[in-house]
Amino acid sequence: MKDIAILLKEYRAGNEPAKVERLNFVGAGDKDVYNISAPFVVDGKEVIAGRMESRDSEMAEIGFFEKQDLTWVLLANMPKLALQDPFVTRIDGDLMIGGVEVFPSKDDPEKLAWRTCLYRGKDIADLTLFFEGPVGMKDLRLKQLPSGEIVVLTRPQGEKGGRGKIGFCLIEKLADLTVVLIEDAPLLEPHFADEEWGGANEMHLLKNGNLGVLSHIANFDAAGDRHYYAAICVIDPKTGAIVVPMEIIAERADFLVGPTKRADLKDVVFSGGLIRNVSGTADLYVGISDADAQKRTIRDPFMKFEG
Repeated sequence: MKDIAILLKEYRAGNEPAKVERLNFVGAGDKDVYNISAPFVVDGKEVIAGRMESRDSEMAEIGFFEKQDLTWVLLANMPKLALQDPFVTRIDGDLMIGGVEVFPSKDDPEKLAWRTCLYRGKDIADLTLFFEGPVGMKDLRLKQLPSGEIVVLTRPQGEKGGRGKIGFCLIEKLADLTVVLIEDAPLLEPHFADEEWGGANEMHLLKNGNLGVLSHIANFDAAGDRHYYAAICVIDPKTGAIVVPMEIIAERADFLVGPTKRADLKDVVFSGGLIRNVSGTADLYVGISDADAQKRTIRDPFMKFEG
């Protein structure tokens, strides 16, 4: 298992120039839009889900933005889910939108607690809440396999997961998903150093049947500032074994200069989603410094692992 310092050195040695662009959002007022999903198609529209949030607040909503020419325009009369960090998947033909709910802690109302919530529906307009994850867990992710089984990636913290590690379990159907099952999911083989943390953001089914996992990996520096990087790994979807260990695929210096929510978040890239192109490239959609959203077109990071 390599720590961030080694992964970053390896990444920089092979990094290549790439096209980068800032995403322009219309309809969010004076709120920042960041930690976006990759675009997805619903009702014939190309849509991005984005975290909408005032610069001085942590209370967010997920808004849905339709691509119109060179901008992304907030869809009117659609639900604005009171969640952070949206993610998108489809299970049994239904659209599934998830995110992190933040609320006063039961033990100390002066502090905040959080959990991952999952909504499902045929389209955005009829999304309904169907699952609330364990309190204290972000980065819960689901992916349905061709067999119909569903891979569940978890991210416990504390005694089991330290600052945050990825767990794995496989269920036969969505009805099998429970808080207990998520809490009991075993961790992947060692993948983050103990002083570092991260989580899964999105899963991609590869041609050889393995799962490519778009992730983030992070640490603190001596001053207490956060450093987040986009990363990937590859796992066996039947066993959860790591086939390809973590690799960094982007860092903050790869993107355009822009605003930051706070000084300690300046060096943050939060993986949102990845669109794999037939050309052998991939469009990486990310949140930047908790205040911005950008896209970088890179060499498809999973292609070399599909043989």
